[in-house]
Amino acid sequence: MKSPGLALLLLAALLPQAAAAQEKYPSRSVTLVVPFPPGGIADLTARPFAPVLERILKQPVVVQNRPGAAGATGAQVVANSAPDGYTLLVALVSISSAPEVDKLFGRTPIYTRDQFVGIARLNADPPIMVVHPSIPARNLKEFVALAKKRQGEMIFSSSGPYGASHVPFEMFLQAAGLKMRHLPTTGGAPAMTAVLGGHAVTWACPPGIASPHLKAGKVRGFATWGGQRLPDFAAIPTLKESGYDVEYYLWTGFFAPRNVPAGVFKTLRDATRQAAQDPDFIRGMQKIQTPVAYQDADEFKAWWDKDAEKIAVAVKRIGKVTDK
Repeated sequence: MKSPGLALLLLAALLPQAAAAQEKYPSRSVTLVVPFPPGGIADLTARPFAPVLERILKQPVVVQNRPGAAGATGAQVVANSAPDGYTLLVALVSISSAPEVDKLFGRTPIYTRDQFVGIARLNADPPIMVVHPSIPARNLKEFVALAKKRQGEMIFSSSGPYGASHVPFEMFLQAAGLKMRHLPTTGGAPAMTAVLGGHAVTWACPPGIASPHLKAGKVRGFATWGGQRLPDFAAIPTLKESGYDVEYYLWTGFFAPRNVPAGVFKTLRDATRQAAQDPDFIRGMQKIQTPVAYQDADEFKAWWDKDAEKIAVAVKRIGKVTDK
């Protein structure tokens, strides 16, 4: 027969677990990890998204930038975090490429796609090829001709090796039969800074980052990677129009670690659905000319699976790239 003292000790040990199980989510602040520096498209999406989500969840929602390795560093942080809904990820399409790159180099993946569950897709835009105005070319045809004359000399920047802007540019180079030098950076804002500063001549830039610089004449837009022209940049042709069979979308998704409790996931899913329709978030996206392209969890999963297959093929086609 158990002593009353032992029974009390067992009860005391179980009480915190019972309380945790009954705890209403969320009961404290939620962190949105952005795996890039401030100023890139993931960050520019998370900033207006967080206060709207905070209002819906009725708890603080904090954006935390964790850049490195083309988004892999921050993604790894979330993949390895407790699946309790308090550490979440706002990531780009590059979330699909890092595991493929690790496979390519024979490394153990820093994380795998199945360590995440997609809550929603928030936006999806094709990047724009922006070019420094000092380049003596007025359109894509002239740019390609110039690059062929300077084969292997001209430099393009990106948000990081095999990242969301590196992959599409390599796809274009392959289609055009060009060789250029690669200047990787830690995110979208640094990649644009590299072009503006003359350290690189071009890159595959998200529309939201490109917009103010295109309007100011600090860069020129020669092509987009979409299936059709962007409404806000109707004068810029697609690569397909220009004769290159290349199509690519830079999307932003909202993720939780795998095994997040069903109730927590439903709360986040419902809150995100509301946030995507909120006028403040819509206006925030309109300011950077990146319209909301919301997909709920199920639709997003199907999209992500299909898109990840395309990214895997592209990474294998690019092969092992080392920048020295």
